[in-house]
Amino acid sequence: MQPLTPGTFELEGHTLRAIELGHTDTDGTSALHVPSIGLVVAGDAVYGDVHPYLSEATGDGAEQWLSALDTIEGLRPRAVVAGHKRDGDPGSPEQVDDTRRYIKDFLAAARQARTYHELYEAMVVRYPDRLNRAVLWGSAKAFLP
Repeated sequence: MQPLTPGTFELEGHTLRAIELGHTDTDGTSALHVPSIGLVVAGDAVYGDVHPYLSEATGDGAEQWLSALDTIEGLRPRAVVAGHKRDGDPGSPEQVDDTRRYIKDFLAAARQARTYHELYEAMVVRYPDRLNRAVLWGSAKAFLP
């Protein structure tokens, strides 16, 4: 795969910009921005009502992810396509802040929990309707013994 030079291309009269985000749920995440219509296709940076994959967010990974969300928010999108979402998701820009809040809640719960079981349960209580609890289980195990 070759990087876009200069990081943009045209499609049906619109300029599309590749936005390098760095680490989100894994290394090397990018997004696609279409400024003319206020669209960000956020890839793995934004989750829509699905438990985010935080297994690779140990160390400073979560802080890097939060920084990537700031980058997306700075684009002032009117629509955001989450990389992981519930079927029929409307693509709201509020999902950027929802993802940020989830990560911060997870980190706060991890500081209070003694075991991954406690972390898992705390997040299920806080987000009982989010999809994909298996990802939450793995994320909790990555953070705590």
